[in-house]
Amino acid sequence: MEIILTQDVANLGYKNDIVKVKDGYARNFLMPRKMAIIANDSNRKQLAENLRQQAKKMAEALAAAQRLAEQLAAAPVTVAVKANEDGKIFGTVTTQNIADALDKLGYNVDKKVITVEQVKELGEHVAYARLHREVKAEIKLNVVAEKAE
Repeated sequence: MEIILTQDVANLGYKNDIVKVKDGYARNFLMPRKMAIIANDSNRKQLAENLRQQAKKMAEALAAAQRLAEQLAAAPVTVAVKANEDGKIFGTVTTQNIADALDKLGYNVDKKVITVEQVKELGEHVAYARLHREVKAEIKLNVVAEKAE
């Protein structure tokens, strides 16, 4: 029997795959657990339409991520931190600091997608943001000392 998987199944396939399995396995295990549906004509047409719409959404998300990556590469981000006279930072620059600085510039980037090496000194550094599966943006950081009030 041919079925369409509605979710990933170990040792069988991934969501939206059309696979051939034994009738009993499909009727007694996969279908009652809503892991698969029968691959008849109407379900195949619906799958094709869903895949087409999903591909369009993925293309739009990829284009948006690429535009954001270009904008981030062009705009340096300034992060103000506490430091001593020698330029050593008290603590480190975190992904939350970078996300907050980007938010002030009008870019909504989640701190979970940002990676940065340990920043222990003032100056210019580089952070990376994984905006999409295929898009990794480079963020130029300018770490400066906070002004004492």
